[in-house]
Amino acid sequence: MRSLPAWGVAACLVLGSACGDPRGTTGATDVPAALSPVAAGAEWPVASPAEAGLDPSRLLDLVARIRRREYGTVDSLLVARGGRLVVEEYFGGWSEGRAHTVQSVTKSVTSLLAGLAISEGRVGIHDRVVDLFPGYEPLANDDDRKRGITLADLLTMRTGLDWSEATYSGSPLERLNGCGCDWLRFVLDWPMREQPGARWEYVSGGTILLGGAIGAATGERVDRYADSRLFGPLGVRGATWARGLPDGLPHTGGGLDLRPRDMAKLGALIVDGGRWQGRQVVPEAWIRESTARVVHAPRYLGSHAADYGYLWWLLDLDDPMNPRPLPGDVVTAAGARGQWIFAVPRLALVVVVTSSSDDRDWARPIDFLYTHVIPAVQP
Repeated sequence: MRSLPAWGVAACLVLGSACGDPRGTTGATDVPAALSPVAAGAEWPVASPAEAGLDPSRLLDLVARIRRREYGTVDSLLVARGGRLVVEEYFGGWSEGRAHTVQSVTKSVTSLLAGLAISEGRVGIHDRVVDLFPGYEPLANDDDRKRGITLADLLTMRTGLDWSEATYSGSPLERLNGCGCDWLRFVLDWPMREQPGARWEYVSGGTILLGGAIGAATGERVDRYADSRLFGPLGVRGATWARGLPDGLPHTGGGLDLRPRDMAKLGALIVDGGRWQGRQVVPEAWIRESTARVVHAPRYLGSHAADYGYLWWLLDLDDPMNPRPLPGDVVTAAGARGQWIFAVPRLALVVVVTSSSDDRDWARPIDFLYTHVIPAVQP
């Protein structure tokens, strides 16, 4: 069983991006002569930047800046466009075959799994969560509000629980991660503050409970369900989960490790309506529903206001840092220390970043998404 790190994404989410202008000039001697070659194979079709309609000079400048750690400690940068992998750069000893912690990007993966279970008729989005766990009766702090929590409330972070992760130290999440106890019991017994659906609050425990609910509804532990319904069809390799009680329950709030190439496949699902290489893996209707804007600007990611869907963040293409603003969404999965999937359906663009940055720099990849990657898309 892999030990748990101290996930503190909620604390990170309120921080602004680090100082410094990412749009300054770079000396010619600092820019690499070429991007690293992307290995062709059955897993990912590949293309050169020119073939994918991307300006290589902007991408080369970005790689030079990453190597100088202008954006914190970036471990990988991948860019795909039109279903083809165009950029694959690793830094600091990381490599293609090595899985990386994705932290709370795990939540967005859990959203996809919930959509699969709902589309198969295993559970309904408005089903009451408590009803899926009859073996946990009687519950502590039981009341009508707790019994009214639905899967929709878990997906939109509107649980009504009296839970805050704004500071990780001493938070319910820290207590859960270190309790050595039944995580589902921990969340089910937690007291309520208000009616579910009334207010947005970042509650990782709710996503752990959602993972347990998917397992209860499908009759398969959620990681096994992921293997058969999502990871298998995508050809995901080497995924690992942090686990706890009961029975090796995966930490669906932030305990997944994935290769960056596999993170990019998840972004490709968003861009292509749930399809991967022509195969419908997740229903298109769920992709649309889960990435719609439900909660308006509950948090800033760095200096960028973000809306919230079903465990996905929604940024705007029309951002002040984008020199060529356009209408449209940047569907975003975000994890502490700088783990990102950016999916831009309007541009058929997927960008993946993994990092080992501190809180100061965790959101800097949003900045270079707007200053370098999106402007690299040629009209």
